[in-house]
Amino acid sequence: MISHVLPTYNRAPIAFEKGEGAWAIATDGTRYLDLGAGIAVNVLGHANPDLVAALTEQAGKIWHVSNLYQIPQQERLADLLVDHTFADTAFITNSGTEAAELAIKMVRKYWSDRGEDRIEILTFEGAFHGRSTGAIAASGSEKMTKGFGPLMPGFRTLPWGDLDALKAAISDRTAAVMLEPVQGEGGIRPLPDADLREIRALCDQSGALLVLDEVQCGMGRTGRLFAHEYAGIAPDIMMVAKGIGGGFPLGAVLATEKAAVGMVAGTHGSTYGGNPLACAVGARVMEIVATDAFLAEVNRKAALFRQKLEGLVAAHPTVFEAVRGQGLMLGLKCKLAPADLVKAGYAQHLLTVPAADNTLRLLPPLNITDDEIAEAVARLDRAAASLD
Repeated sequence: MISHVLPTYNRAPIAFEKGEGAWAIATDGTRYLDLGAGIAVNVLGHANPDLVAALTEQAGKIWHVSNLYQIPQQERLADLLVDHTFADTAFITNSGTEAAELAIKMVRKYWSDRGEDRIEILTFEGAFHGRSTGAIAASGSEKMTKGFGPLMPGFRTLPWGDLDALKAAISDRTAAVMLEPVQGEGGIRPLPDADLREIRALCDQSGALLVLDEVQCGMGRTGRLFAHEYAGIAPDIMMVAKGIGGGFPLGAVLATEKAAVGMVAGTHGSTYGGNPLACAVGARVMEIVATDAFLAEVNRKAALFRQKLEGLVAAHPTVFEAVRGQGLMLGLKCKLAPADLVKAGYAQHLLTVPAADNTLRLLPPLNITDDEIAEAVARLDRAAASLD
């Protein structure tokens, strides 16, 4: 008999009723150290007082009006996003999947308005851009697409990190190249800065737009506000979500004026996107995260965490292979199924997230403390010891 909640998830038998910073508290009172942060969402931890205050203040005023009217909170968030990035304009969505759909539409509309029949978007193996029909077509993997055909046409998936394959595929018929600077679901795989620079150059040479998906690796997760900043390049279009709302459903598409030229009145919309509640929270997240002092602390903590994880890998060579990632978007490449480590972590009251390529994701709140980092590694050590 089917459950009342559509059974599309293999859920752990744990329910949480409260959170405090890096800790999630289950209904039985057990405290779990959260290295998943809602899959890179709770960048400021659970029940962050600044975000609670922003949400509560707005909740006492107005929740929803629709985009038939001006929304000052939305304009404030858009101003912050434009001021801190390459972008000239922003569309506020509810999720990363919605951001991916708009990014695809924006690419297609750009070329249509230019009168050019360029529709092919080049993507990369291991990518995850969401679960809509357009986003799964972009990923191209059988795991994502099986049973959901016919797929949206116009995508070609290339081997991850293979610049020779990209050089052979890109041409003056290519509409865009779309990629994650650091793959999350694909196994915490950062693309080297030199590769990002070369991809930007290839797009410039062919005229193709560069679309970056920073849904998981953005919003300070890698130690920069956005991961592509390390390479010193800028995209034409970028998808943002997860951490931007600090736990409140929120996303955005950022774009240059040139790339967004086709998106005029009537070409896109959202009933809830950009609502006052979400944007009040998102603006507060930006005000905190997009500061030099905050990002410097993310980098300091990341160095501390990585150093301790390197010791953990050395101590358990039958369990771990290597540490990978950037900033506080870290992964442990495993020699066994990461799901086994996730389960062993539950026994240590520790929350982690599995990924592809035999990788265990560690995505803590960006304001995790030094003591909590030490405690997390101690619990990982005990979990690994139980599997040695």
